[in-house]
Amino acid sequence: MMRKTILVADDDAMNLKRTRMILEKNYNILLAESGKEALEKMKSEKVDLVLLDIAMPVMDGLETFKQMKESKVEIPVIFLTASGYEDDVKTAINLGAVNYLKKPFFRMNC
Repeated sequence: MMRKTILVADDDAMNLKRTRMILEKNYNILLAESGKEALEKMKSEKVDLVLLDIAMPVMDGLETFKQMKESKVEIPVIFLTASGYEDDVKTAINLGAVNYLKKPFFRMNC
């Protein structure tokens, strides 16, 4: 059975590293440090799900998602948000996001 591929876009390198550690046992993981990089990877790779941080510099997650929609990229998106701003979450869901996760969505036992 083919493993599904998840693209994780987050400007925080530690979040990318942790997310990869959690998911790589069961999925192929692609990492992007910006919305622009995420869009590029979607053009060249088969992606089954996108975990997309809302708050990123240059191009935030909402803008990235809008560009995906304009390009007719039909990949399910789950937004990641640390802010918990209801407006961001509502906007994301209204744009067609599958769901959202509030960061940090796991705790490391140190």
